[in-house]
Amino acid sequence: MVTCRSFLLLFTLLAFGVPASAADTAGAAKPGLNLDLLRLDFPTPPVLRSLRAASQGPAQAAAPENDPDLDVDPLQTDFTLITLPTTLRMPRGKSAFRVTHRFTRPLGQGDFGNLLEDFFGIDSGAVIGLEYRYGIMRGAHVGIRRTNDRTIEFFTEYNVLQERDSKPVGLSVIASMDGTNNFRDSYTPGLGVAVSRTLKRAGTVYIEPIWVNNSNPLPSKLTDDNNTFLLGLGTRLRIRPSVYLVGEIIPRVAGYDPGVNHATFGIEKLLGLHVFQFNFSNSFGTTTGQVARGGTSNDDWYLGFSISRKFF
Repeated sequence: MVTCRSFLLLFTLLAFGVPASAADTAGAAKPGLNLDLLRLDFPTPPVLRSLRAASQGPAQAAAPENDPDLDVDPLQTDFTLITLPTTLRMPRGKSAFRVTHRFTRPLGQGDFGNLLEDFFGIDSGAVIGLEYRYGIMRGAHVGIRRTNDRTIEFFTEYNVLQERDSKPVGLSVIASMDGTNNFRDSYTPGLGVAVSRTLKRAGTVYIEPIWVNNSNPLPSKLTDDNNTFLLGLGTRLRIRPSVYLVGEIIPRVAGYDPGVNHATFGIEKLLGLHVFQFNFSNSFGTTTGQVARGGTSNDDWYLGFSISRKFF
């Protein structure tokens, strides 16, 4: 039994070394057996050293790059306000996904009892959009959006001026192209800029002049101008650390302008990498071409929501 205990003690000391509390802080040698002499230190073979270095990879050989685009911007929670783009930069090699949902029942249709029976329009149909965007380089990303009326939009954005530190102004160049019938008919290109201005810790305001070509999707309908010039105005105001009020109005200042000007307002919640937004709009449009065609009526407002997720 004594031999077994001695063997276990010796094995423990050989495997883990002498505890720090057992070391002589004064540096004087203690009488008795020096157990450090029993610790065997064999050299590592070159093959094992090569395999160990390969398994660690280059990321451990050098410190990772500090990409400021990965930092959370508390005043710009998403790459989109409601339908207007923001100047938030997408990190290179990262992506984001978004779902938009607009119910088709006007909230002002019928009395309150009828509205309650339809659960505020949720029982009605909906215009749904799916969106994905990807960062192709520093400050630039591309994306695709599809709505369930078979409209597909391709878009890109390049951030020229970034809001950071003492620079409260951001500037991005935006371009898009949407097409109906799964991008086979009625192509509508758009080109514009997005300018943002932070209001210290209160929020951000946006102004976005956008030119849209072929905004009239019906060639048989004669109009004086098939182009539309938009002036998007929007804001995101921070009312709680992770709760925001959002709003936008997009008047058509020139060109083809049927219906009424697109307008939307809502409230959103930032939760980790997700943004949840409830909104009310007089339009179903989410692509640039759809927004250029305006809303349905200033008397008809529709309940909607969106959910976005960043993958970084």
